[in-house]
Amino acid sequence: MDSVDPLEALATHVFSRVADAQQSTGNRVRILCDGPETFSVWLQAIGRASATVHLENYILQEDEVGEAFAAALISAQQRGVACKIIYDWLGCATRTSRAFWRRLTEAGVQVRRYNPPHFMNPLRLISRDHRKILCVDGAVAFTGGLCIGHDWVGNPARNLPPWRDTAIEIRGPAVAHIEAAFSDSWAFIGGASLPPAEGPAALAREGGCDVSVIAGRPEAMGLYRLEQLVAAVATRTLWLTDGYFVATTGYVRALGGAAQIGVDVRLLVPGSSNWPLVGTLSKAAYRPLLQAGVRVFEWNGPMLHAKTAVADGCWTRIGSSNSNLASWVSNRELDVTVKDRELARHMEEIYLRDLQGSTEVRLSQGRRSQRQPVTASPDPKPYPVTAMSGRLFSGIIGLGSTLSALLSQRRNVVPEETLVICTGGTVLVCLALLAFFVPRVIAWTIAVVALWSGIGLLMKAWRLWHADDEIDP
Repeated sequence: MDSVDPLEALATHVFSRVADAQQSTGNRVRILCDGPETFSVWLQAIGRASATVHLENYILQEDEVGEAFAAALISAQQRGVACKIIYDWLGCATRTSRAFWRRLTEAGVQVRRYNPPHFMNPLRLISRDHRKILCVDGAVAFTGGLCIGHDWVGNPARNLPPWRDTAIEIRGPAVAHIEAAFSDSWAFIGGASLPPAEGPAALAREGGCDVSVIAGRPEAMGLYRLEQLVAAVATRTLWLTDGYFVATTGYVRALGGAAQIGVDVRLLVPGSSNWPLVGTLSKAAYRPLLQAGVRVFEWNGPMLHAKTAVADGCWTRIGSSNSNLASWVSNRELDVTVKDRELARHMEEIYLRDLQGSTEVRLSQGRRSQRQPVTASPDPKPYPVTAMSGRLFSGIIGLGSTLSALLSQRRNVVPEETLVICTGGTVLVCLALLAFFVPRVIAWTIAVVALWSGIGLLMKAWRLWHADDEIDP
């Protein structure tokens, strides 16, 4: 009898329980790479829709790509398809006008936005809807790392390639679980679930893949538990791609521990991030990873945005979650895992191809790491900074971790954290100068924040008190 790998043995029921995932068998899946291929397939699916289109995405940008999707959705609605959109308020705040959404709603498309500012809870802005979901007719679903905008198609006229990203197409029973995730978001925003006819339903088997759907919600941390477990049970390979890697100390140690017992652990991250602070914090983890034997590679293209993992030639993860606390703790995310050797082999081929356009980071004899090109590639041109709250939150967490380590002496900081420490020192000096010379600015800021938060808490307590009175017999 053939032996079964430990990871493959656990990859169905145990992994699903750890991640609080919905598991199904008999699915057919297909990998989609980058925006041009993915958007073409998504638009074709919308164009063929006959009953429903459910789209949930962090960004739907008002540019040529967003306009193509708007036109496809309006056309589908006009032929009788029930189209629904969920977008993130902050993700689209500076990218999409009210006129864009008004045009969709006037055409009959139902649109809901996630988590706009609220007086009673100013801190809730930390939580974002970072999911990337498209479900059509309850028969086919797509997810992955791609938002909808021009960055994912590039600009051939200016010789700018698209951002590197990965998505997945699913047919089979797992589609019902992705529909259920969309329905949960829809109900959370609007207070009413989708009608039963539009909710999840049993679907026929389409293939041989075991698929688990991880519908991440704030504070659930299911994917974080799963990633720790995968690092613990992988025996041969664990290859990771992450656009915004700002991992916890525990996860860094888990990856290092796997490498130290002989697992081939590799991490592919952007060489040039569109959010520089997160890129700097990501580099701060290089030294402990490299010292443990993890191989780290930096992508030489314009931006690496994919969030994937492939382990032991049998297990694959694709989704919207980055390896940072924003994705693990505060956001709504959607990831799928697949237990299938053929798909894993395909993912490994894609990974090795990506490494050909990357630079390997290695430890040198001196204080800093050195980089060794895998192939000769031009240096990437940095993209403009984009303010995205999930990345900002993960950056703040990483900054806090570094400064805490420096002040408490609980761990040694590394040279890669110099810029982080410099940033923290500069901020503290500026605050000190404000307190010395313009104390009213500090006092008024604290007063406004305290008053705002206090009033919000008192109003919430008042509502809870009266809600309790209403249900009293």
